[in-house]
Amino acid sequence: MKLVCFGDSITAGHEGLNEPMLSAFLKKKLPPTVEIINAGVSGDTTVQALARIETDVISHQPDLVTVLFGANDVATHKRVKQDEFTHNIDKIASLISPKKTILITPAPVDESLEQNRTNEALKAYSDCIKEVAQRRNCHFIDFFTTFFSKPDYQWRLKGTRDDGLHFGEKGYDLLSDLIAEKIASLTKAGSVFKQSGN
Repeated sequence: MKLVCFGDSITAGHEGLNEPMLSAFLKKKLPPTVEIINAGVSGDTTVQALARIETDVISHQPDLVTVLFGANDVATHKRVKQDEFTHNIDKIASLISPKKTILITPAPVDESLEQNRTNEALKAYSDCIKEVAQRRNCHFIDFFTTFFSKPDYQWRLKGTRDDGLHFGEKGYDLLSDLIAEKIASLTKAGSVFKQSGN
């Protein structure tokens, strides 16, 4: 099985490792038969994502694709309007194929450290992703709600930069758990692929 992780710096971030931390965590939690391709690019909005989706995602002919954008789309200095963002997410899912797409909402931020993004805006954009997932019948992970509901979420947001946005090991542990659980449920249901030996 081939899994492409498509996203921005949250997908691409190394956090001191020799490879993206998301990829490293997923390797520990997914079967060894799963090939993980990290297609994260720091700073990307959904506009840049659409410009590179053919080369970075579709050309790999993946079985599943995690799509994690929104943190830059909501940023005051890069803002992609909500209706355009919704359209872009919808187009991404359509180009990949909804049955292969796992749409993931962005993480919350620590507003005491991060000045360009608010949790109110991130929640609104997360709702847009949820709406597309329901309408397109994509697979869906509400990372924002799961993360934000943790009483210690600000502590979990601490990474090497400690900027309130780029989380470290604790955040990636949570994100990779949610992805691994989703893939396990899809494997069990046989809705995407069959793995030998499972």
